[in-house]
Amino acid sequence: MTREFAFGIIGGSGLYGFNGLQNVETIEVDTPFGKPSSPIVIGEVKGKKLAFLARHGIGHVLSPSEVNYRANIYAFKELGIDKIISVSAVGSLREDYAPGHIIVPDQIFDFTKDRKRSFFGEGIVAHISTAEPFCPSLSALLLKALQEQEATIHAGGTYITIEGPRFSTRGESNTFRSWGMSLVGMTASPEAFLAREAEICYATMAHVTDYDCWHISEEPVTVEMVINTLSHNLSIAQNTLVRMVDLLAEEDYAACECGNALKNATMTNPAKIDPETKSRLHLLVDKYLG
Repeated sequence: MTREFAFGIIGGSGLYGFNGLQNVETIEVDTPFGKPSSPIVIGEVKGKKLAFLARHGIGHVLSPSEVNYRANIYAFKELGIDKIISVSAVGSLREDYAPGHIIVPDQIFDFTKDRKRSFFGEGIVAHISTAEPFCPSLSALLLKALQEQEATIHAGGTYITIEGPRFSTRGESNTFRSWGMSLVGMTASPEAFLAREAEICYATMAHVTDYDCWHISEEPVTVEMVINTLSHNLSIAQNTLVRMVDLLAEEDYAACECGNALKNATMTNPAKIDPETKSRLHLLVDKYLG
């Protein structure tokens, strides 16, 4: 099933839908990796199609470790989506990235322990480059759209992904700061890496909800802090996504390498690839393996 989409949206904590969509339909998608976190809501904004998926499921029923990241990304691939904007809640590990601010990060530090990180394996080995884990081109447009909003925006920073679902200890939070991390969250990995394997441009709109627990003059993070900040920023997030529709239509999209991420990445001798495995990954590998 393929349609022409401007982009897909993965909504995290606090963003469980997208207001303003017209001609809305909700579809169930099956993938070789199971069902995605939620049905996918498809609608139009300014005549352009968007697709929305709730990362944690309808009613926020999935913890970060329980999210089927592979099914979510593969479902968007099945729909023909080549750009994804993630909306996520994060804690800040920097004084200048204050609660309420919005960040477009440019790096990831994967500190998760128990997640399926790749579509590959079971007979096909591939090594993609993730030196730049977020798409620079899509991130630049997202940053431009955000800077037009009435909000404090920052460009860049390293997002450390922890396993969760608990928040950090103070010892962990201070260690992350000593490592030079900027943000702490629970979902950028493996989501960004799977998007790269699927040759989909991926950028994150990271909403700072708290100072984690390192800041001696601020209260440690709570669920209430996260929800309150995200509720305040909800209209900013939605207005930014609408503006992205215009920017993608108005501006030349800078060339990036996301659409060719698997070129020369597969190490396995094609003659040794199990037909069942190749069939399961056909949307990813047929372009190169035939």
